[in-house]
Amino acid sequence: MSEHRYYTRGEIQWIPRYIETIDPEKCIGCGRCYKVCGRNVLELIEKPFEGDDEFGDDMGNKIMSVAHPENCIGCEACGRICAKKTQTHITLK
Repeated sequence: MSEHRYYTRGEIQWIPRYIETIDPEKCIGCGRCYKVCGRNVLELIEKPFEGDDEFGDDMGNKIMSVAHPENCIGCEACGRICAKKTQTHITLK
């Protein structure tokens, strides 16, 4: 598959960069990326349990996850709005 190339209305070349992952260690679950994405790509989930605490995280912390990557259009709005820079985006080749 060749690299996708598109152009803005002003004829500036634009290459979509699709969301690949969200770093669970950096994500604070603020929901900004979820709110800016209108494509149903992201989903808020319980933070994965780690450590010695047998009861897990009793604070109920949540983080964002990439639930439907097939819906991503590569606009990177989620990455631009994220204060913690948690997302990794890729180009398709």
